[in-house]
Amino acid sequence: MSLSHIVLLSGRTIRLTGLRMSSTYGGMLEGYPCKRINDLKVSWLQRQAERAFSSTPVHLVPPSREYPDETAGAFGPVEVLPSVACAGVFDSAALDPSMDGSTLVVAWFQPAPQVPAGEDADLALRGIDWEELARDYEL
Repeated sequence: MSLSHIVLLSGRTIRLTGLRMSSTYGGMLEGYPCKRINDLKVSWLQRQAERAFSSTPVHLVPPSREYPDETAGAFGPVEVLPSVACAGVFDSAALDPSMDGSTLVVAWFQPAPQVPAGEDADLALRGIDWEELARDYEL
């Protein structure tokens, strides 16, 4: 059973079969969002996805970064990532017709805790190069 379907910019439809979401800045007790903190958050999300799904290739969609008009602190300018960190397991038709399907784990950030779906999913997510990144599998 899939949680949703997404239509990639290439026209390929992929199915979301598993999804983990967390607050980007949940548990941040000190400091403020800045480049250094955000770089750690982004690499942490990718490492977590690689650990959780070690047998599947993982692709990180580079997140958007906003720079609100706030006074810079000791760590530099304020830089904000989207508020929800996500890791999703996707599958689709096989790249090689002799195989059963293809799969890819994607890590990304999004502004709200919503399941991405259809052609309304974020453009960065819809722009992944499935043919280059996914791996075929046999059942």
